[in-house]
Order: sequence, then C-alpha cells, then structure tokens
Amino acid sequence: MHQQSTSHLFMIEPVDFYANEQTAFTNHYQKEVCDETADDIAEKALAEFHCLKKSIEQRGIKVTALLGSRDCPDHIFPNWFMTFDDKTMQIFSMMAPNRREEKKSHMIQHLTETYELTDDMSDLEDKEIFLESTSSMVFDRVNRIVYGGISPRTNAVQLILWCRNNNYELVLFETESHKGSPIYHTDVLMYVGTDIIGICLDVIKPEHRDFVKQKVYANHKVIELSANQIQSFCGNAIEAKNDKDELFLIISSTAYDALDQDQIDKLLESYKEIIHSDIPTIEKYGGGSARCMLTELF
Repeated sequence: MHQQSTSHLFMIEPVDFYANEQTAFTNHYQKEVCDETADDIAEKALAEFHCLKKSIEQRGIKVTALLGSRDCPDHIFPNWFMTFDDKTMQIFSMMAPNRREEKKSHMIQHLTETYELTDDMSDLEDKEIFLESTSSMVFDRVNRIVYGGISPRTNAVQLILWCRNNNYELVLFETESHKGSPIYHTDVLMYVGTDIIGICLDVIKPEHRDFVKQKVYANHKVIELSANQIQSFCGNAIEAKNDKDELFLIISSTAYDALDQDQIDKLLESYKEIIHSDIPTIEKYGGGSARCMLTELF
C-alpha cells in the first residue's frame, strides 16, 4: 500500500538568496522590483528558512538539510529531484540555466546513499524539454494519479511519457494566472493529502475544469480555493506526518492568514495541526512558498 506522505523532509539552507532573473518571466508570483539590499534579503531568507525548519521539527517530523551554494539563488527550492517509497529516486530537467546548477554532485551523492538513482532527465535540458519534478507534478500517491498543469516548465509530451513509464494515471490540464498566462507550477494551485485536496478550480481553463473537478472529488474531500487565495500561496502546501503517524499540513503564514475559518475547520478535521511559518521574503523574491521549500524523502 502506497503512503501519501512521509515523516522525513529535505531542505536546502540558502547561502545566498535573491530574485532570480532567469525565472521571473514564467513566475508571476515572484516580485522583480528589489527595494532591499542583497545582504538584507539573504539574511531575512536565512532566518525564515530556520524558523520553518524549526516549526516542522518541533512536531516530530524529521528534516534533513544540506547547505546550498552561492551560485544558485533558488537553491532553497529543492524541486529538481524526487524520491519514491521503493527507495528509488529520479532527477529532473530544469528550465532556468542557473537552476540546472542546483544539482550538486555532493547532494546527489548524499541522496544515493539511501536511494537508487533510476533516471536522470538532465539531458532533456539541451532539447528545451522541462519537467520540474514535484512542482510540475502533484501526486496522489495512493491512487497513483499525477495532476499536471501545462506550462513552459511542464512539457506536456514529457509528462505523458513520464506517467506512462512510471505507471501513473495523468490528469492533464491548462491554467491561466492572474496575468493571463499559464501558472508556472502545478503545486501553486493545488496539493493532495491523505484525506483532502486543496485546489483552485477557477484558474483551470473551463474546457478542463469539469474533468479535474470530477477527479479530485472521486477519492478525497476537497477544499476549493479562490484565485485570490492562490496569490497568497494557499495552494502551495504539503502534508507530512510525525513519528506518531499524526498528519500535519505545512503552509506559510501568508497562506494561513488568507484561509477563511470554514476552510481551517475543514482542514483540522484531517490534520492534527496546520503548521505555518512566516516566510515573506522567500515568497516575495522567490515566488515560491512552503511546499516549494520541502521535498519528501520516502
């Protein structure tokens, strides 16, 4: 029986952090205007990283953190690899050239001490074919379903091939952000938990919406998020469990504050607690939130 969530998460501690110019044109949640010094941004991001990590660990969830590199402004978002419960791992293709540099050999070596590397899709980068791991694909691991929104960072053909080769059903759809173009990552608009799915159906194009709605309601309770809540990163959440098998949802404080009370009450029917931490600098300049900072180690 496959498990939806894990009790072990992976993070990368930022050595440096700033708005990545190479990702700004596809990430409409990333602020390009910088009104702080580089040192101030990096210092705040590091403090926010440690606060989130501490909040997770205090609930009995294990975190492995490796130190990032100065040449990788988005190293704090470790979405270039994925692990599976059969103790295998895969490495994925990244769109931004400086994000490709995040796949450091010492990090891969650390991971392969536990996981067998069964596929490395980095060569697809030379062909301009991108599939950015758990950000491009949102997994219903129990029912073996992948949800994927097509974007410049999520190649539809590669996604179809990946699901076929790895025995996952694919729910493929198109989205439209508040700026009129595709939402860059699927994990911005939805997450899947053991009992519950949070999703913004409004940003899914009408011709795909009913199909996606049918799929998410088939096996889960559903919290429907608004398009405004997506801009507050309410869809960028991840489920994890502690050493007592208690389930938690991890989001940012920005996202938590944007939820209404009925949504919070419904979530607490499925979770011991909603873990949230304040990461405004990371959200502002990185355009990603709590889920982007965490990769599951199964």
